[in-house]
Amino acid sequence: MTENYMVCNCKKVSYWDIADELNKHSKFDDVMQAFEDVKAVTHCSTGCGGCHDKVLDVISEILMGHKKV
Repeated sequence: MTENYMVCNCKKVSYWDIADELNKHSKFDDVMQAFEDVKAVTHCSTGCGGCHDKVLDVISEILMGHKKV
């Protein structure tokens, strides 16, 4: 299991928060759509925007199956 860490400091969104939101959906074909869905629920990347790339990296890792959540 992946260690939990803060991805978005402004909105206090952790790795597990993002993973939990992704796991609520049965299938994602599009990383950018997954990003928009995660952003709508967690509000990550809506403050300073500094975590944008980190959030995309986490989503990509999870969707590609490189990390167990």
